[in-house]
Amino acid sequence: MTAERSRLTLESRVPDGPQTFEFRTTDGVHSPDEFREGELALLEALWGRKLGTVLCLQANYGVVGTVLARSPTDVLMTETSVRASRLCRENAERNDADAAVSLVESPAGMDASFDTCCYAPHEYTPIDVGKQRLVDGLSTLDPGGRCYLAGRESGGVNRYERCLNRHCPTVETIFERGEFHVVVGTAPESFDRSRYVEYRTVRTTVGGIELTLATAPGLFSPTALDDGTRHLLETATVRDGQRVLDLCCGYGPVGAYAARAADVEVVLADDDVRATACANRTLDRTGATGTVVPSDGIRQIDGTFDHVLCNPPTHAGSGVLSELFGGVRDVLERDGTLSVVHHRKLDLDHQLRRVGEIVERFEGENHTVVSVSP
Repeated sequence: MTAERSRLTLESRVPDGPQTFEFRTTDGVHSPDEFREGELALLEALWGRKLGTVLCLQANYGVVGTVLARSPTDVLMTETSVRASRLCRENAERNDADAAVSLVESPAGMDASFDTCCYAPHEYTPIDVGKQRLVDGLSTLDPGGRCYLAGRESGGVNRYERCLNRHCPTVETIFERGEFHVVVGTAPESFDRSRYVEYRTVRTTVGGIELTLATAPGLFSPTALDDGTRHLLETATVRDGQRVLDLCCGYGPVGAYAARAADVEVVLADDDVRATACANRTLDRTGATGTVVPSDGIRQIDGTFDHVLCNPPTHAGSGVLSELFGGVRDVLERDGTLSVVHHRKLDLDHQLRRVGEIVERFEGENHTVVSVSP
């Protein structure tokens, strides 16, 4: 099952190339119905410049990297989302663009350097997370390399620009497109990478089991275990010998709890590699054993499971939920159970029936846990 949503076309300026670029999108990525203005501003500012090797930060579904790769330059697109990185690869291939794609928690850890990096932060990105991505990109540049940033004032671009001014000897505005403008900073001879994002530790107890959770800004409920997940853990039972999947695991509280509550084999999966990195740390700090898998829904998950537990990303769109629960049906044992928590104001029954029969509900103050059998 696929959550394909839109086909977007962009007029080409590539000599001897296609008249248009075509991009496929899905729910679960930023701006699936139309091109992002910040990315278009980046393209306008960068087209025709000598860029050398290019790093595209948080490439989304690959617009900037795909177009630039059709000019004489080498391009690497990075993403923290498994889904977005897959779309980047597919869209680059669809447009015959020779661009590489890397799924990374941070580009700062890569063994590579670049002449140019470019970034158009999404306006929902927490400012400190965006700043960290910006300086991580700067850290990959050779001295004198150029870092291009696109945004608008209401999206916090002024704060990003001040971040560039702190780290670069020169910063200037080179392009304006409506409310959006593009600034460029020059990489210094030596670079001290600032830390804007720090990992946090949250300690909590559920059902007598102590959990030590590793979280980070920008993840779901980073400062405390959320009430919905707590309700899920207090109502869904795991039993010795089961194979358990914590789907959409975030920083891993459900999987860590299951591994401590019973003698089970646990797999934790999430689309965001920042989340899965935290989930690994959560398992380690809680003293729990499990396997963490970065996965777009169930695409990268092997085998079948006796119990699937999920606090789904209801904000991501109906296409994501349809694909997610359609996938659960394929990995759930015939006598298995899916336990899903959602806010009481939501009705996910039509989605959950993709898996099977709704057999039980556990109502909490603000959340409901629904049990489903195939």
